Amino acid sequence: MPWNNQNDSGNNNESPWGNYDDHKNHRRWPSRRHNSGSKSIPPDISQILRQRQKQLKQFGSKRIFLLVIFIITIFWVFQSFYVIQQNEQAIELRFGKPKEGIVTEGLHFRFWPIDTYRKVPRTEQTATIGIREQDGLMLSGDQNIVHVNFSVYYYIIDPTAYLFNVNDQEGTIQQVAESAMREVVGRRPADDIYRDQREIVASEVLSIIQSTLNKYGLGIDVTRISITEAAPPHEVAEAFNSVQQAEQERNRAIEQGNQERAQKRGIANGEASRIREAAAAYKARIVEEAHGEAQRFSSVAKEARAAPEITRFRLYLEAIEEMLSSPDKIILDKSGGGTPVSHLLLNEIMRNPNSVKEN
Repeated sequence: MPWNNQNDSGNNNESPWGNYDDHKNHRRWPSRRHNSGSKSIPPDISQILRQRQKQLKQFGSKRIFLLVIFIITIFWVFQSFYVIQQNEQAIELRFGKPKEGIVTEGLHFRFWPIDTYRKVPRTEQTATIGIREQDGLMLSGDQNIVHVNFSVYYYIIDPTAYLFNVNDQEGTIQQVAESAMREVVGRRPADDIYRDQREIVASEVLSIIQSTLNKYGLGIDVTRISITEAAPPHEVAEAFNSVQQAEQERNRAIEQGNQERAQKRGIANGEASRIREAAAAYKARIVEEAHGEAQRFSSVAKEARAAPEITRFRLYLEAIEEMLSSPDKIILDKSGGGTPVSHLLLNEIMRNPNSVKEN
């Protein structure tokens, strides 16, 4: 055959494409011979494809493994960083045990899953009791049933104590608050809760709640208690409203009477003050006049001792002047046995002096 190796003419089993074992960068093509023993065929394409697929599978497995490693790394990094908002604070835990310190706002790193964290709010929280009527029914000190709806406002000041000292934090706060309100309401009449002393009741409830929660070590600060509603149950609301209206009418009548009493008392006090002032003024005037008369009498007595006749005539003139200074005076002449024979009207003389001349 022309394809046979000339150097080895005895070897008739060579492939017509030559022997590829001697080449470094080539692989042997598999050959098949017919049963006739002398003719060869081209290499098996399916076997070549299977080899290529095997190589691709090996390469693809490596890529998938690297991709899985990359995804796991990204997921771990994503889980290791966490953000605390401005109105939050957190506690980090290592193997479930809380670490020292409080985590504040910002971006933080942890070794997940060894380290975990739990958040708590920094803003004011609210627990409401008595939203449903059957939850807020309480017995007052005067044996009346009262429905009280109130809210408890608090801040979390110790996150570690809040998270780990008590299992159900909100439930505990509600139960303690309801128990404290029942205790205070049970010591007071219903009117204190309805309207008269709500602020005092709220203050006493706050003190009891804070003291009890401190014993539990809950780590919160109760700031205020707001009594939203205090009313009788619906079954007796109509009768209670009638009683309330009657009490309001009574209070209105009492207030009106008090106003009228205050008005009359003010008038009486004013009249009494005026009378007292007038009496005091009269007293002062009389006393001053008495002092003046006494001084004048003393001076007249002194003058009388010095000049008796002149003093007597002066006193006579002053007496006549005082008598004649008043109007409606009539002077009668009683000569001739006391029978008045003529009279002189001084008022007419003062008004018409010419009438004396005419007479």
